[in-house]
Amino acid sequence: MKYSPIRNYINGKFVAASTSKTMEVISPLDGNLLSTVPLSTAKDLDDAVKSAKSVFTAWSKTPIKERVQVFFKYKTLLERDLKQLAELCSEENGKTYGESVAEIEKCIELTEFATSLPQLVTGEILEVSKGVECRTEHVPLGVVASIVPFNFPAMVPNWTIPNAIALGNCMIIKPSEKVPLCCGKLAELLKEAGLPDGVFNIVHGDVEIVEAICDHPGIEAVSFVGSTKVAKIVYQRATQNYKRALALGGAKNHLMVLPDAIPGMTAQNVAASMSGCAGQRCMAASAMIGVGNVDSIIDKICEEARKIIPGENLGAVISKESKDRIEQYISEAERDGAKILVDGRNTKVKGKENGTYVGPTVIDYVTPQMSVAKEEIFGPVISIMRTNTVDEALAIENANPYGNAASVFTQNGGMARYIIDRASAGMIGVNVGVPVPREPFSFGGWNESKFGVGDITGKSSIEFWTKLKKSTTKWNAEAGVNWMS
Repeated sequence: MKYSPIRNYINGKFVAASTSKTMEVISPLDGNLLSTVPLSTAKDLDDAVKSAKSVFTAWSKTPIKERVQVFFKYKTLLERDLKQLAELCSEENGKTYGESVAEIEKCIELTEFATSLPQLVTGEILEVSKGVECRTEHVPLGVVASIVPFNFPAMVPNWTIPNAIALGNCMIIKPSEKVPLCCGKLAELLKEAGLPDGVFNIVHGDVEIVEAICDHPGIEAVSFVGSTKVAKIVYQRATQNYKRALALGGAKNHLMVLPDAIPGMTAQNVAASMSGCAGQRCMAASAMIGVGNVDSIIDKICEEARKIIPGENLGAVISKESKDRIEQYISEAERDGAKILVDGRNTKVKGKENGTYVGPTVIDYVTPQMSVAKEEIFGPVISIMRTNTVDEALAIENANPYGNAASVFTQNGGMARYIIDRASAGMIGVNVGVPVPREPFSFGGWNESKFGVGDITGKSSIEFWTKLKKSTTKWNAEAGVNWMS
């Protein structure tokens, strides 16, 4: 085992869980044992909540311009330790080192946005009548929790940590039990940056901790990122307990390729979107709709896909179970009549035979009724459907129950606008394969890709992590009284 057993992080210290139950942490890169993670109990969560509550008043009353000083320092520490964090991210998740570097760079951008919050939450003040002023201010909620997935061990925690804490909340993170290492490193950096003990806590575990977070009366709000099935459960359970909840689920993102698309650029974007992070991202292109004759572009997509080599510029999928599931989707599509143009099944990487790799896979002549066309595969697989018109393509995209992202590849501005207006997704790209908004614009999908109001990052997150206090004041009695005062 390469690393010491993982421990919870409560009140500024790494502490043992109250249970002896653990789970192995296996590197997808080579199958080696990295560590063990505790399957904590509701008691461990309660300890973390008590720790957070004990410091909430002091932290929330600290002026926001002082709170964000922690994140100026934290950003510097992320930059200092970028290489170490990227290596850790790659090791536990299986993505390439370059992809892990990009993930940490995104953490830095997210933190940079948090340092701007004092300029964004100034509130409003207006003299509404002679001598009468109305004022609004953003007030922190209290103790909040964030349940994060395996596919971005550092970035998704930083979707919530900087904003929620800078806005005055105290936080509990529940990392994915498959990738618990990065969060521990983030805790160390936050402490080094000067964050008071108890403001940030980590409780490791599985479904028991997720349920306990949803049920705990001391937690005011819950964010979740994961599958749609679990997102629905978390949202329902948390809101039934009168908490705020924002739960991000899965996706089936459609790229619509028109005949006038630039072939080289389109092929590179489609292949990169399909295979980046081994396809394990909720913004990955997993369905392409070719409108009209796009055979030459599909040929180029296959050329680009063949340049993507597992173990070199393509990372591993998270586990053997994921590898088996992805390959079953490919085989089922082939049995149903689809044509496998590039086949990534049965991939082995020399020297890493125990790694869990799936090669890039391009499937053509897929019909909308096939599983590969409808379901989230979460692997480096693109399913190509064909239509004669843009409206037929939009009908397929609109029928998909998810709504994270959609993109169109065309040189026709009017047609791009037509598709932007009609695609049923929260994030749209034009000649962009992964249309993730950059800060300060917020990340969030529609339909069954998101449950709750608002988005998890950017300006929109302010409304989720705070409540609005309104005050009306009058000091001059000589102003008299009218209906507004």
